[in-house]
Amino acid sequence: MRRLAPRLLKAPTTHARLRAAVPAALVLRSPWSPRPKFPTLLHEALPTPSQRATFRTATPLLYSTDNNDTIAGETVATTTESTSSASSSEEPPPPLPLDDDGRLDPSVFPKLPFCFDTGIGLFAKRTPRPFPPPFLSPPSGSFSDPLSTHDRSRDRRKVYVNGHLIQGYTNGDDAVFASKYFICANDGVGAWSMRPRGHAGLWARLILHFWATNIFQDAASHSQRDYHPDPVSYLQHAYEQTVEATSEPNDWQGTTTAAGALLHFRKNSETGDPEPLVYVTNIGDSQVMVVRPSTREMVFKSKEQWHWFDCPRQLGTNSPDTPVNCAVVDEVPIREGDVVLAMSDGVIDNLWAHEIVEKVSESVERWERGEGREEGIVEGEDGKDMMGFVAEELKEAAKVIALDPFAESPFMEHAIEEGLASGGGKLDDISVVAAMCRKNKG
Repeated sequence: MRRLAPRLLKAPTTHARLRAAVPAALVLRSPWSPRPKFPTLLHEALPTPSQRATFRTATPLLYSTDNNDTIAGETVATTTESTSSASSSEEPPPPLPLDDDGRLDPSVFPKLPFCFDTGIGLFAKRTPRPFPPPFLSPPSGSFSDPLSTHDRSRDRRKVYVNGHLIQGYTNGDDAVFASKYFICANDGVGAWSMRPRGHAGLWARLILHFWATNIFQDAASHSQRDYHPDPVSYLQHAYEQTVEATSEPNDWQGTTTAAGALLHFRKNSETGDPEPLVYVTNIGDSQVMVVRPSTREMVFKSKEQWHWFDCPRQLGTNSPDTPVNCAVVDEVPIREGDVVLAMSDGVIDNLWAHEIVEKVSESVERWERGEGREEGIVEGEDGKDMMGFVAEELKEAAKVIALDPFAESPFMEHAIEEGLASGGGKLDDISVVAAMCRKNKG
């Protein structure tokens, strides 16, 4: 389990970068300060349809429901007349580009010459805390049962943020997202699970949700000619939205790393033909890697960012890190057939880079020979599940090392370099998003 730096646990007071990025009213409280009772949002009176045009809130509320007509982003408390009149004069945010299932719709992107085929591989070291409360979990049956039974919860309600289905997938404290043009893997810092209001998995998922929606909203508002991605601004806005969403009355604390790859293109200077280009954005120790299976080589690997060993740069509660100051963006030219990987540190702490390249290349070759058709999960778009197989194979390779107390691993090597006794793999959440670049036919 990665650690929180002692200074990350202090009250948010005078750090200039954090104060510049987040308004003072939105900075979360110290973990040591008294905590109000969390409001049971599902049991509060919701506004009537006639009130929805008048009553709005500055803090988006997060809860789950089966009623798609319930708007989570609108206020559940009494609002004064002056507040409602001021809010009604504000311009509403642009609508989210969603499909019929409530997922972000990639068709809103301007007609780009390239796209991704995607697949996901997930392994969680433990069941994550559910979100949001109230939890519908059965009680413990005896003293021998665990005190927390949310892993056996029959609660299958969907989670909505501001009235929209939350995007992506949660995997332990990790969160991943995969689409035709954008993939990412966020790794929540597990040490928050030991704190009363800690919820790193929620922070990872919310950063992902807002990051992806900001990208899709910006793409929907531009044509191909004037669409120029700005990855840092997307992530910065997502960070600020997450701080707002987890502030009181919700009051959830956590931190997360973030790594994403946004597919775009550039024109060849000689021929004028389009060539695929990936904007890689990274903060912390999650990683984006580009593998070329045809030549079994690594084209690119993002560099991890650390405060010190086992304490990566991270976005969230009391952390001095912000996207605008700390995020690194690389423009990486790639080719058709290249595989772009977004991975949490559960992969790179257990597999060296050359092992990842070999496993990805081997999996692609096996699939092309017709092997593995009955294995893996099918997450690829348009029925293409090669990348689902590749992601599953890479996840399984990392899992084997993570569960082996006698294996040699990159994490063990780094720990020994720091003078720490360590052996075997590192048991952690393992999240892989694999995406192959191809020509866009749709």
